[in-house]
Amino acid sequence: MKVKTILISQPEPVNENSPYTRLREKHNLKIDFRPFIHIEGVDAKDVRRQKIDFADYTSVILTSRNSVDHFFRLAEDMRFKVSDATKYFCQSEAVAFYLQKYVVYRKRKIYVGEKSLTDLESVFKKFKDEKFLLPSSDILKPTTSSFLDSIGIDWTRAQLYKTVVSDLSDLRNVSYDVLVFFSPSGIQSLFHNFPDFEQNNTKIAVYGNTTVKAADEAKLRIDIKAPTEETPSMTMAIEKFISANNK
Repeated sequence: MKVKTILISQPEPVNENSPYTRLREKHNLKIDFRPFIHIEGVDAKDVRRQKIDFADYTSVILTSRNSVDHFFRLAEDMRFKVSDATKYFCQSEAVAFYLQKYVVYRKRKIYVGEKSLTDLESVFKKFKDEKFLLPSSDILKPTTSSFLDSIGIDWTRAQLYKTVVSDLSDLRNVSYDVLVFFSPSGIQSLFHNFPDFEQNNTKIAVYGNTTVKAADEAKLRIDIKAPTEETPSMTMAIEKFISANNK
């Protein structure tokens, strides 16, 4: 079966020159984007219920743009003035750059990893007397908590936002040749919205080991997988599949 239509379970890229645009034009495809999950912030009552007081912490660990947004949103809601002396430990340069939305970058103590918090291990160890706050969603990678525990710092997790299943009921009678997933939550959303979903001829594309595991547990047949040595990106994996099947 030739691939003509693809549904990406993420927001549409803002960049007009995204790889999906090139893929669409090269193979004359219909590619739609629809987030299967979305983020909702918790309120101040939820934070207090966790017995979290922002004033107790001298350093903040930021792993994503969402963690930045919701930390400062709740600080404002709770009328907490974030100290100019607060130290920020950012997982990546992208997160650190986004932090500039809320603080004057050159006037703050900001430490940046290349791709992971583990890049900052030696820096964390220099501040063992600090109390660290980790703003997170309701889903936290086990590797994050195990790493922070292993380096012996005093850290506390604050669940400031949560991942919520999106309403996809308008797609009930719409079919696509390929469904593309990037997280276990996307797989969960599929079956939450469509408990009677049957794969049949629909191709399933998955990105990352945790998504592969979720698809396997849901008894989905995986037709396209990334990243691999040959296809490090999802668009490359899709293109390889199309080149082999759209003949």
